[in-house]
Amino acid sequence: MLLEGKVAVVTGAGPGLGRTLARLMAEDGARVVVSGRRAEVVETIAGEVPGTLAVPADVTDAEAVRGLAGRVMAEFGRIDVLVNAAFPGTHRKNVLEMDDDDLAGWRRAVDIGAYGTLLACRFVAPHMVAAGSGSIVNVTSMSSRKGYAGRSDFAAGKAAAHLLSHCLADELGPYGVRVNCVAPGWIHSDVLEDWMRTRAKEAGTTYEEVYRGDVERMALRRIATEEDVARAVIFLASDRAAATTGATIDVNAGQLFT
Repeated sequence: MLLEGKVAVVTGAGPGLGRTLARLMAEDGARVVVSGRRAEVVETIAGEVPGTLAVPADVTDAEAVRGLAGRVMAEFGRIDVLVNAAFPGTHRKNVLEMDDDDLAGWRRAVDIGAYGTLLACRFVAPHMVAAGSGSIVNVTSMSSRKGYAGRSDFAAGKAAAHLLSHCLADELGPYGVRVNCVAPGWIHSDVLEDWMRTRAKEAGTTYEEVYRGDVERMALRRIATEEDVARAVIFLASDRAAATTGATIDVNAGQLFT
């Protein structure tokens, strides 16, 4: 098992990727701590994955994140792996359409994607440095390197997290702490399916036609799953990636080559 005996913290854990990460990391031997803004969600995940601890915390709240790190250290005495997986969502508005609520939502998305990632690293990294080892994996996005109309909030937050990871890899490397990214493209999910159905309705066609057209633009002719993304995260978190830092693994089924 790749994570045997390691303590892994997953921030921004939600009912999709966060749940999958917790399950697969536990299956690979980790003692998992799931954290997210919604207590009921992380507690549900902990109830589904044996041995998992739920610690609710908003990643944009410095004191809450400080408390998360302290709670994990009090419980386990160490943090070997940090996965920042918050998904801020997007308002799908272009700059000419944004009203005051959209602007506030834009700032919130960037706070989650960038500042939240920084806070988690700020309060967890010192414990890794003290131990002389650790692995941080930031879940960014294909959108961190390719902009799309109406997604500037999500893209800006994830792009900042992407470059932040490079900076932290350089800063923390001398202490034995690695920092890497996993950049998903589209992920098979209810959210993606709903968006495809909306596009189909607007175009006067079927969901199946939209799905087929989208998949044909991907080199592997399929859409990545949450499990695909989680496996890449687990690899980077594990000792098998011991000489890898400042790197990004794209998980997009050939949707974008960089």
